[in-house]
Amino acid sequence: MQRDAFANANKTDYTLSEFIKGTWSQERPKLPAPDQILSELYKTVIDTAPTSKRSLVFHGYVTLSATLFGFLIGSALGMILAILVVHVKSLDKSLMPWVVASQTIPIIALAPMIIVIMNQFDITGLIPKSIIAAYLSFFPVTVGMVKGLRSPDPLQLDLMRTYSASRVQTFFKLRIPASVPFLFASLKVGVAASLVGTVVAELTKSEDGGFGARLLAGSYYGQTIQIWSALFAAAACAWALVTLVGILDRVVTKAMGAR
Repeated sequence: MQRDAFANANKTDYTLSEFIKGTWSQERPKLPAPDQILSELYKTVIDTAPTSKRSLVFHGYVTLSATLFGFLIGSALGMILAILVVHVKSLDKSLMPWVVASQTIPIIALAPMIIVIMNQFDITGLIPKSIIAAYLSFFPVTVGMVKGLRSPDPLQLDLMRTYSASRVQTFFKLRIPASVPFLFASLKVGVAASLVGTVVAELTKSEDGGFGARLLAGSYYGQTIQIWSALFAAAACAWALVTLVGILDRVVTKAMGAR
């Protein structure tokens, strides 16, 4: 009796169904099953109070706050730089190379430096993460806006000169409308890049919360299900932000008279 029980307890000859069931029901799997990720999302989004630090709603609010603030800063900076580059020829050759060169620095190396420098000046919380988000979002907006402002046909520009239009009139009546499609295309890239920058910043400074803090905590304790659920939640937030920019694009385009 004891010998049979010992043999059954130590058998390694499993059926395929037993193997799949056991693999998909591990508490800490290397690669979680889809139902485990969905269960974790349901537990941390629906069952957990939004104010709890175990809730992905709480962490999503922290991440999205810094993302949107940084995105607004980066977009405004990108549009201002694009206008200067288009209208000041010297800046085209002196400023644009630096704009491009700024993106060659790995964000994973730059984020800790910015966090540490800001902490030395007692600047913590939303601002450092927003700066990193703005750093990643301003570049696509700058490049897209420059392309858009330069997109009018030379014949159209000659026509504006024929009508004795000033540079300001040409800018608002020709260049700005022509740049709208390019602008919104770059804003979609920029808002997604802002979210990535915020998550990277949260990996450096995790005490404030956010998706990055959730990923870091999961990696510390080997909670792969927590890591994957946070990744899926971050991806859903990025999709929502890009969709919102697309809706705004359609609203603005329709208001400008396009069909």
